[in-house]
Amino acid sequence: MSSKIKLSILAPMEKFYEGDVSEINTSTMTGDIGILPQHSSFIGLLRPTVTKLKLEDGSEKSLFTSTGILKVTKEEIQMIVDDAEWPEEIDVKRAEKAKERAEERLHKQDPKTDAKRAEIALQRALARIKTKGN
Repeated sequence: MSSKIKLSILAPMEKFYEGDVSEINTSTMTGDIGILPQHSSFIGLLRPTVTKLKLEDGSEKSLFTSTGILKVTKEEIQMIVDDAEWPEEIDVKRAEKAKERAEERLHKQDPKTDAKRAEIALQRALARIKTKGN
């Protein structure tokens, strides 16, 4: 059994990350998931979260990943995401303002407000803040 698996993280404007990992932990709409080499194949919908990568040398990296699609095969993991950021790229003040705006939209209960969109915006802001704190 191989101790590594190829990971590609694709964002709209760039190939955000490509390399071998020994483990990845992320979150789908159905819950948190850890993926090791030779994992069963599946496709899932990603939700905003702190994604953690364990590299071949044993080191770990954390990054923010937004909504998207996760495709896993025994040989490769592909994450196609709306956005991805390393902790040092995250603007916490901007994320906190986005959090406040989303909470305000959710609490107003205005029938014109798209509650699902506001909830996802809140999840993104919270995940960015948590990523920066790790």
